[in-house]
Amino acid sequence: MGVLGVCLKICGWFPVVFITAVIIWSYYAYVVELCIFILVGKSIPLMLLYLVLYHVFLVMFLWVYWRTIWTPVAKVPDEFYLTSSELQQYEAEDRNEEKIEILKSLARDKRLPIWTRTYGGGMRYCHICKLIKPDRCHHCSMCNVCILKMDHHCPWVNNCVCYSNYKFFVLFLFYTILYCFYVAITVLPFFIQFWENILDRPIGGFNVMFLFIVSLVFCLSVTVLLLVHVRLVANNWSTLESFRAPVFRHGPDKEGFSRGSFSNNFKEIFGDQKRYWLLPIFTSKGDGVSYPVQARDQDSDRLLDGDVESDIGSGLENEDRGAGKKGMRESIKTSTTYSTMEASGVAEGGTGNHATVHMDQGEGAQVNLAIESDSRR
Repeated sequence: MGVLGVCLKICGWFPVVFITAVIIWSYYAYVVELCIFILVGKSIPLMLLYLVLYHVFLVMFLWVYWRTIWTPVAKVPDEFYLTSSELQQYEAEDRNEEKIEILKSLARDKRLPIWTRTYGGGMRYCHICKLIKPDRCHHCSMCNVCILKMDHHCPWVNNCVCYSNYKFFVLFLFYTILYCFYVAITVLPFFIQFWENILDRPIGGFNVMFLFIVSLVFCLSVTVLLLVHVRLVANNWSTLESFRAPVFRHGPDKEGFSRGSFSNNFKEIFGDQKRYWLLPIFTSKGDGVSYPVQARDQDSDRLLDGDVESDIGSGLENEDRGAGKKGMRESIKTSTTYSTMEASGVAEGGTGNHATVHMDQGEGAQVNLAIESDSRR
C-alpha cells in the first residue's frame, strides 16, 4: 500500500468521526443542557424518565453502529481462487472462448455452486482478485477485495455492507430513526419555548434549538433510506441487484433469488428466531456463497449442471426444499395425474409401456411414478 492508499484509508474515517462528534454533542445538549439545567428545576420525575429512555435508545443505536463498522466483511472462500498453475493456464490462453471454457472446467471440477453468469453467458471472474465470483459477489474498489453478497460500500460506517453485516446496517438505520425521533419529540416543547423567548435558560436554548433541527433532519433523511432497504429486503435484492439484475440462463431476472414472499425474504436476513430480530446478533441464513433460486430455474439455470448432474433439486438449502416443491406443484394447474403411452407398440400388438405420474395435493407433496407393461400377441 502506497502513500495514496494510506491517505485514502485515513480519509475514509472522516464520516465516522463526524457522526461520532455529532453523537457526543447531542449527548451534551440533551443530558446536560436539557435534562440537568432545564428540567431539573421543573420536574425531577420527568427528567429521570427522559434520561432513562434516552440512554436506552442511545445504547441500542451505538451497539448496532459499532457492529456495522467493525464486523469483518464476508470474503470469498479459498476454493473459488485460482491456484498458481490454474492462473498460469488461464492467462496463457489468448482466446476469450477458451478462457471461458477453462473457467467452466475449473468450476466444474471444484463443484462450485454457481447459478449466475455474465451478460455474455460466461463465468463471472475477477481479474483483480483472480477468482471465480460466487453468486451475488462483487469486487469493492474501496476495500479492494471481492465481497460476498455485496450491497454497497457505505462511507458513514467506512465498511462494505454485505452478507456478514447487512442485518446490522438495517438495524442501524432503524435505531437511528428511533433515537432521532425520540430526541426531536422530547425537545420540541422546549424548542417552542425558546422560539417564543419564554425559556428559563436562553443560553442553553441554542443547543436545544440546534438539537431539534439536527435530529429532525437526520430522522427524515434516514427514514427515506430505511424505506429503500425495506423494499430491498422484501424482494431479496441487494442495492447493486436493484440497479442491475443478476443474469441467469434465461436472462436477467431480479426475482431470481427471491424466496417467494416478504416473510421468507425477511427471514433470510434476520433469521427465524423472533427474539433476535431487533438485536445486532448475526442470524442471517446460509453461508453467503450459495443461495436458493426460484423453482422455475431449477431445471434450466444451474450454470454447470448440464455437464455434472441433474438440475432438479440442486442448489437449494435444506430449509427451502419444501418451498421449491410447492412452487413446482403450483406450476402444474391442469391435473394431478399424467399418462404417456407408447402408441406404436399397442397398435401393432406388441408391448405397450404405460407410465403414470401422480402428484399428491397435500403440503408434503410426493411424486409417485408407476410403470405398467402390457404384453400382447
